Amino acid sequence: MRKIALIAHDKKKKDMVALVCEFKERLEREFLVGTGNTGKLIVKEHGLKVKIMASGPLGGDQQIGSMVTTGEVDTVIFLRDPLTAQPHEPDITALMRVCDVHAVPLATNLTSARLILDEILEK
Repeated sequence: MRKIALIAHDKKKKDMVALVCEFKERLEREFLVGTGNTGKLIVKEHGLKVKIMASGPLGGDQQIGSMVTTGEVDTVIFLRDPLTAQPHEPDITALMRVCDVHAVPLATNLTSARLILDEILEK
């Protein structure tokens, strides 16, 4: 079972919902963790089981970074909005650093997310 973290900036939450829909059958078999609002949205829209962390502004991305460090998460999908991200939204810098240190794949857009999910999830 893969342990996959799901995070999305506000303007990318619809994209995350669509991505999860696209991979729903395969993601049902995985351990999913998400920041507060993203995780709750996935549960509401798709009924998947998601371990809900704090929302991004309250440190949910940092909680997930800690889980990467301890081996509790082995893939991160962080759909970020590089053009209009708001100050309250999570910053990817620290999470990217910890993913690089621990050789954990990190997708930051739909194309890289699809490539990673296609590669790691059994069909």
